[in-house]
Amino acid sequence: MSWFKREDNEIVNDSEKTVRTEGLWIRCSDCGKILFKAELEANQQVCWHCGHHFRIDARTRIENLLEPGYELVDLELRSTDPLNFTDLKPYKRRLAEAQAKTGLNDAIVNAVGQLGPHSVVLSVMEYAFIGGSMGAVVGETIARAVDRSLATRHPLIIVAASGGARMMEGIASLMQLAKISAGLARMDDAKIPYISVMTDPTTGGVTASFAMLGDLNIAEPGALIGFAGPRVIEQTIRQKLPEGFQRSEFLLEHGFLDAIVPRKEMKEYLSQTLSWMGA
Repeated sequence: MSWFKREDNEIVNDSEKTVRTEGLWIRCSDCGKILFKAELEANQQVCWHCGHHFRIDARTRIENLLEPGYELVDLELRSTDPLNFTDLKPYKRRLAEAQAKTGLNDAIVNAVGQLGPHSVVLSVMEYAFIGGSMGAVVGETIARAVDRSLATRHPLIIVAASGGARMMEGIASLMQLAKISAGLARMDDAKIPYISVMTDPTTGGVTASFAMLGDLNIAEPGALIGFAGPRVIEQTIRQKLPEGFQRSEFLLEHGFLDAIVPRKEMKEYLSQTLSWMGA
């Protein structure tokens, strides 16, 4: 049904006005308030009513952290289908759809540049690419970031956003946990700082490997962080979990995190941290 009303001696179709404004607003999933998308973007996708942190893509996160003039590297790697995996949808089709959706070859972007006065190597995961799952390409890309830090002695920052290991690649995916962890051990021996930033969500094999191996482990507010998800745990132990279980505030309280840093303060916090680390 169309609705009409008179404005300044003209008949205006209200349904047309609705169409023109459609998509400009979004409801906060935490507090339920209606937010103007342009203002939300200007606020780094953080609700100004309740502080809820919306998920953001890898490129936006890099722009938020690095000074202009940074360089994206290691973009040429592409996943294959070593197991010829077919479930409800062939893996090759999943890859093609994710590549078209995100404009990336896989769920990771490496960059080199300046964070404040510090030269850094930055590796950021893309959750929109098959849930940020870690396959061989993600593992190799992070391993290359580690190698670059070792070669330049620049600090490494990894921003995790992942559902864990990519099941469609089987053992080739699980091997990445050991490969990255071994590289981070070499960084530790070389006294090169590594900071892990965990965002919503950081789960599975990513949490069980490099996400928890930082010299400093920090997280955004409200991020889901854990190995198995809370529903899986409840079904396994047949008990109700505590309120806020596996959220970053719960982990900080129980000693699994060093700090929780709001997104708008993250860049300054990392810069100050690298200064007192002697970077």
